[in-house]
Order: sequence, then C-alpha cells, then structure tokens
Amino acid sequence: MRVQSSATAASPIAVTAPGERRLLGVGQAALGVVAFSLTFPATAWGLEGFGPWSLVAVRSVLAALVAGGCLLALRVPLPERRHLPGLAVVGAGVVLGFPLLSTLALETSTTAHAAVVVGLLPLTTALCSALRMGTRPSRRFWLAALTGAAAVLAFTVGQSGGALTAADAYLFGALVVCAAGYTEGGRLARVIPGWRVIGWALVLCLPLTGPMAALALSHEPVHLTGHAVAGLLWVAVGSQFLGLVVWYRGMAAVGIPRASQLQLAQPLLTLVWSALLLGEHLTAAAPLTAVAVLVCIAVTQRS
Repeated sequence: MRVQSSATAASPIAVTAPGERRLLGVGQAALGVVAFSLTFPATAWGLEGFGPWSLVAVRSVLAALVAGGCLLALRVPLPERRHLPGLAVVGAGVVLGFPLLSTLALETSTTAHAAVVVGLLPLTTALCSALRMGTRPSRRFWLAALTGAAAVLAFTVGQSGGALTAADAYLFGALVVCAAGYTEGGRLARVIPGWRVIGWALVLCLPLTGPMAALALSHEPVHLTGHAVAGLLWVAVGSQFLGLVVWYRGMAAVGIPRASQLQLAQPLLTLVWSALLLGEHLTAAAPLTAVAVLVCIAVTQRS
C-alpha cells in the first residue's frame, strides 16, 4: 500500500493560487474596462464616415470574421446545444443591442451624456446577476455600488448641463440589454473560455449582421476618413472582441458583481478620452469624482 505525500496539501502554490487567480481576474476585467472606455469616442469617430446602421453592422461583421478565424484556426468544437440560449442572450445584448442603441443615441448626444449609461451599468449588471444567478452581495457592497453610481451620474449629468434628450430612450434601452448580456456571458465564461463565449456569439449573429451590413451600406452614404476607419476598427476588434474576451474572463474569475463595479471608472475614462480625442470640455469636478469612484471600487472589491 502506497501512502501519498502531504506535500501537495502544504504546497504554497495550492495556497496562493486562488488569490493569484482573483488578482489576474481583476486585471483582466480592468483591461476590458479600458477597452470599453474608448468605445463611445471611437463610435463618434466612426459616425464621421458611416451611417449608424452601417457602423453597427460592419463592426459586428468584422469582429465575427476575426472571432471565426480564431475559432477555426484552433479547431474549437461547436458549442453544446444547452449553451445556445445563453449565447443568444449575449449576442442580442452586446453584439447587437448595445452597439445599435448607443450608436443611435450618439447621433444626437455627446459622449459625456452617453456616459450616463456606463455609470449605471455596474449597478444594473449586479442586479441582473442577483436575479439570474441568485447572488447576494453584502449591504456594504450595495451601499458602495449605489454611492459610486450616484457620483458618476452626478458628474456625467453635470457635464451635459443636466438636460435630458430624446437619446435617453436609446441609452436606457442599451443599459438593460447590455447588463443582460454581461450577466449571461459571465455565467457562461465559468464553463466556456471567455473568448469562445463572445466568439460564438459574434459568429451566431453573422446571418443577421451580414445582410444588415449589405443593406445598410447600400442606403447610407460612406465617407472613408482616417477617423472613420480608426473608429470602426477599434469598435470592431478592440471593443467588440478583444475587450469582451478579457472582460468575460475577469468576470468568471472574480464574480459578476465584483467585476461589474470596476466599470464605475469607465465613464471617467471615457470623458478623458473624449477630451483628448474629440476636444470635449471637462470641468474641475473630474478629479474629485475620480477619487470618489476609486474609493467605492476599493470598498466593493473588499466586500
């Protein structure tokens, strides 16, 4: 009879692995937030040369081609039938719904005003997670999340002069569908690698986005400029694919509620990019809000 060594139980790797995994997950989710923070400015650039329907459809097609190429090159098997409903929710939320509704909103809204959506997204995602997966974050978590969301809302609404526009209907619709897509994608990423989740969601939407792109391009004028091409490429590859790959991996590692609170920093990053890339004006309230948001993020991460 052989007696197994107890070295494995005492291994420092076994002890530190969960902590290292959480740290890596937070880092991946943070990279996703940085990628997403450029989405609205890049969309504004894209709208300089493309119509809203063309921009959304072409970005989805390009992202699907990149994702499909990766899936094919690595010979990834088809998703199991039981995962198809979840992938459909991801596709409807983050491949079609959020890009289309936010792009339509940006036709008449500034990126600062549109950042209100992102300010509310962490809280909405946590609520969706609680309803869909039965998670029960602590009261301190919810208090910090609500405080951070309130700070972001106050800042972004102040930036837009406190006025509500017709684009708000698009923005709040985008908020709901994106939160649902994030929640379902985070759930699937626990059993499927995150890049496969968004990859298959993009490919499964291709029968819709392909004809949509052809139809939109035939009806909307296209004026190719440096800004338009750069904006299109970023929202297609950076936001629609690579950003969601690391984002879903991060959510799978640290949990949907905790990862979603990192997005409290996204509106502030978006406003910085808007000032640098679009020339939009920022007030002195930005650094104060940034400090408040970072404190809230720290509290949610420790809750």
